[in-house]
Amino acid sequence: MASPRMVIVKKTVPARDKELPMRRRAEKGQEKQVGGMLSEIGKRAAQALLPMMAGLVAAKEDLLGFMNAMGHEAVESLFAAEVESLVGPKKKHQTDRRRYRWGTAPAELTLGGRRVTLRRPRVREIGKEGAGRGGREVALQSVRHFESVDPLPERALEQMLLGISARRYERSLGPVPKAWKPHGASKSAASRHVVAETRRRVTDFLRRRLDDVSVVALMMDGVEIAKHTVVVALGITAKGDKVPLGLEVGSTENAALCASLLQGLLDRGLVVDGRVLFVIDGAKGLRRAIEDVFGDMAVVQRCQAHKRRNVQRLVPERCHAYLRRSMNEAYAASSADTARKQLKRLVEWLERDGHDTAAASLREGLEETLTVHKLALSGSLRAFFATTNAIENLIGTVREVSGNVKRWRKGDMVKRWAGIGLVQAQKRFRRIRGHRGMPALINTLRPDAKASVDSEQRVA
Repeated sequence: MASPRMVIVKKTVPARDKELPMRRRAEKGQEKQVGGMLSEIGKRAAQALLPMMAGLVAAKEDLLGFMNAMGHEAVESLFAAEVESLVGPKKKHQTDRRRYRWGTAPAELTLGGRRVTLRRPRVREIGKEGAGRGGREVALQSVRHFESVDPLPERALEQMLLGISARRYERSLGPVPKAWKPHGASKSAASRHVVAETRRRVTDFLRRRLDDVSVVALMMDGVEIAKHTVVVALGITAKGDKVPLGLEVGSTENAALCASLLQGLLDRGLVVDGRVLFVIDGAKGLRRAIEDVFGDMAVVQRCQAHKRRNVQRLVPERCHAYLRRSMNEAYAASSADTARKQLKRLVEWLERDGHDTAAASLREGLEETLTVHKLALSGSLRAFFATTNAIENLIGTVREVSGNVKRWRKGDMVKRWAGIGLVQAQKRFRRIRGHRGMPALINTLRPDAKASVDSEQRVA
């Protein structure tokens, strides 16, 4: 029996399909070729740009040097103009001349962020025995002005606030001719300038009188800087302006430290015409200090954002979404009664689910988280006073400024840099959101506007 023949069927591939691999290879080859061309163009462009960039850097240095030279010429022109006004023009005879030029002398001035030595002209009076005898030297007012006004500490501090270290301060300044004998820009000199300027500014800021500051609300919070606790106070005026009032530095955010800060504000003349709304994060020491100093004059609002975060940390992650939604709905309620009922239902749910610690945290201070509801605040004004976001933004600036310090030493460094943070933050302040509703808040807090806080009141 003949064996069956094996029939091999060849699959015919269309010509179009055969061309696909060839086309792909061609496209890849073109891509490689184009990529190589672009890479070569990039290298040539970089080689062409390098001299250009070097020229720009050199031009910048030349421009800075030119500007410093122009400043030098301007100072010399000012000196020359004053001498001419005192003595008269050169090489012109004057019968009533009473003064005459008497050479030059070195003078130290501040120019371009450093101290430089320039030649200043000298003028003398004609004595009874003639020129050169018996006359006294006349002080030039322009020279006195430049010698008395020293912008160097302010310049050094501004450079530090921009993140330039004391080691790099001199490198950040423009070039000056060596003939001027520049000095005063070294690391140690820059540090001395910064210390002197920060101490001056902070001392003036923290000791200023507050007799013209009348507050309706106060926010207080603490921040840790270099293992020290800094408690900061922010005032809100009747017009909705934010005013940094002061700070205290201690080891912890305790009642004594906070009370010292509050009492210091009253001693400096802070105007309190009635009840004051305090917005705090719930720290016990801070709450006790407010009660000790202001007593019944204080109306406390606990930060709703802090309460939400504190409770959320005490429950498992599967409960976070429901917890946030429930608390947000409660705090968004139109009345205190509605918000209170919703929060109490949430407390009961937490207890049924076995989260007793979270339930206790939510129950603690619950009424003080609803103070803005009880004051009938609404809209942007209620949102503003419901949290401590405003003072946390202020503290953020304090952290940013103090972050420029890399090595903390003993002394008043923490207070100086925290104070500079307050000064810098004040420059960015605007009126609070919803400031048009402040009259309604004042009428609710102070219906009679007769009560006041005695500045001589002391903490028991």
